[in-house]
Amino acid sequence: MSTIRKQVAALALAAIAIPAICLVPQSGIAKDFEPGSSVTVIVTSSPGGGSDTVTRTLTDIIREEGISDANFLIENRTGGSGAIGYAYVAHRMGDENMWANIGVSFFTTPLLGNSPVTYKDFTPLAAIAEDAYVMAVARDSKITGLKSIKDAGHMLSGTTGIVADPALIAHRLEEAMGIEVDIVPFEGDGEVTAALLGGHIDVQFGNPSEILPLIKNGEMRAIAVSGDRRLEALPDVPTMQEQGVDVVLTQLRGFVMPPEVSEEAAAHWASVIEKALATKAWKERYIDRFNVMPKFLAGKEFAAEMDRRNDDYTDLMRQLGLLK
Repeated sequence: MSTIRKQVAALALAAIAIPAICLVPQSGIAKDFEPGSSVTVIVTSSPGGGSDTVTRTLTDIIREEGISDANFLIENRTGGSGAIGYAYVAHRMGDENMWANIGVSFFTTPLLGNSPVTYKDFTPLAAIAEDAYVMAVARDSKITGLKSIKDAGHMLSGTTGIVADPALIAHRLEEAMGIEVDIVPFEGDGEVTAALLGGHIDVQFGNPSEILPLIKNGEMRAIAVSGDRRLEALPDVPTMQEQGVDVVLTQLRGFVMPPEVSEEAAAHWASVIEKALATKAWKERYIDRFNVMPKFLAGKEFAAEMDRRNDDYTDLMRQLGLLK
């Protein structure tokens, strides 16, 4: 794993100094909830990205379908690998008309010590979808599936950031198949793709919406998907489990609220989201368009899922030597 460890020192230098937040619980939160006329949704990434797209699609559908009378205001607060936006939301303690999207950085940035708040400092709202990753190789690669990788005993993969889902999947495959895996971090998905097509790495774990065009035009071949079921867009590509490797990992899409929000408020907005997810518009404009898997969790179930995800990233970072 020497390739990974060489990147750890550089990653540690990326720490961002953000003032500490004192989260003092509020008392006397009203039991009855009346939704406000507007809801502010904080997106911690730039406009046009995956988190921004899913947020705007969902809130547009809520408005268009008449599910809520509230006006949804999307606010992109970027910086610090999510820390800036999440710190802002945590300051809005008890604000029952504010949501924030969650992504990988929701868990990893605090674990790296680069955020004054952790996932425990928020009120779980709802998970709305999950993205399976497509494991792909270059079209002329000799790799035909997980068995050929296991037989070779080694795999070289690329990732955007060493603490990311593609790196976690690679580590899981290393453990499950008893092989040696080296992971090379790149600045972006485009660089990973270029490295794969140039023969510099063996495999790439890509988001379906980004990697499917390259598979369809023949530049890549899909050999596995990381979810617990096949993708409709790739019905002939088996899951990792179907190939005898018990690895399942997806990117979770969802929302949280500030701390000290009443159960009634969280339940109300979760119900609004659930109704939106049941519409034909949501299936057509998000699930089918981006080839993602539907998922809805709220309350204690969503909280338990966040615990599990945090444990996964903690284990990965310990393997990398980032945590003791």
